[in-house]
Amino acid sequence: MGHQVKEPFLVSTGMTFFLVHGMQVGIGALSFQRAIVKISGYDGWISIIIAGIVVQIIIALMYALLNRANGDLISVHEDIFGKWLGGVFSVIFGVYLLLLAVVILRIYIQIVQAWVFHDLPTWIITLILAWIFYLLISGGFRKVVGICFLGVIVPAPLFTILLMPLEFGHFINMLPIWKHTLSELLAGAKEASLSYLGFEILLLYYPFIKQREKSHKWAQLGGLMTIFAYTSLMVISLAFYSEEQLHRTIWATLTLFKVVEFPFIERFEYIGISLWLLLISPNIALTVWGASRIGKRVLGINQRTVLVFVIAALALITMFLQTSQEIETLALWVSEFGFYFVGVYVPLLVMVYLAVSHLRSGADEKTTTG
Repeated sequence: MGHQVKEPFLVSTGMTFFLVHGMQVGIGALSFQRAIVKISGYDGWISIIIAGIVVQIIIALMYALLNRANGDLISVHEDIFGKWLGGVFSVIFGVYLLLLAVVILRIYIQIVQAWVFHDLPTWIITLILAWIFYLLISGGFRKVVGICFLGVIVPAPLFTILLMPLEFGHFINMLPIWKHTLSELLAGAKEASLSYLGFEILLLYYPFIKQREKSHKWAQLGGLMTIFAYTSLMVISLAFYSEEQLHRTIWATLTLFKVVEFPFIERFEYIGISLWLLLISPNIALTVWGASRIGKRVLGINQRTVLVFVIAALALITMFLQTSQEIETLALWVSEFGFYFVGVYVPLLVMVYLAVSHLRSGADEKTTTG
């Protein structure tokens, strides 16, 4: 039997949609086009769909594991590897979540410094945001879910505004379809999958969902919405930019905001950057909550106490990263770990857990009949 959560701390089943989708769409949506187009070219939208389908399969595998274990990743680790070794694996996952939050926060600060406040010191905005996130997360998981809900609903108009650059789009650029080999499309899908990362925190908040077996469909719907969002952004970008321009443009989505013009707003990208903080808030809130949750379960310490240390580590590491090269290096390490965790470790964990459960049930039956 997995770790049980008391009724007052549970959230409704439908909130799983916002938890999955809100975690997948974040800072990566501002720049994911470049790496994919370098490999798949104008067929990059196909790579995004392939990656999305694989993610949907991984989500189904996670539910197969969690429904059988009736608990979270920490319970699964302890059940398979024992308390101490299982705790080590869980802590490694917690460190990954912390570093993922660092990457998201530091890249956002980098965008603010490059596009809005050029002379703003990193430590000022880091401390302000760290304090805000501490106050939000210390309110408990239900408050974090509220952040995810707002982080999906409030910035949603930004995606409709991004349709405006299609006035200058040329969809003929994407024809003929499937000009690249299957290996190139799969390599592009690997790059695209990095933008989907974050949904794996489902392995931790699963026990907090009411009627969690029924939440699978909402998780799949959240993933489908992410596929639609990323595919739409890629199609808009491919229609607006040339392939060579996408090779050179780092923040392709953000640059699209410069095309948007209103009589009462001269620089709409400033509005976009400001609202994007709401969009990345679920990313940071959930990952920091997850890291502190692991600390509580493994170390047996009050979660608010662990949260103080996690927030402090988040702020210190973020302020330590000064150059673009350091940020890119950490982002690459975290992305690679996340890719292999989701694509290799999770399927293996599912198979091992099901095999161990089957062997144990067989042994119990023999003992009973004997």
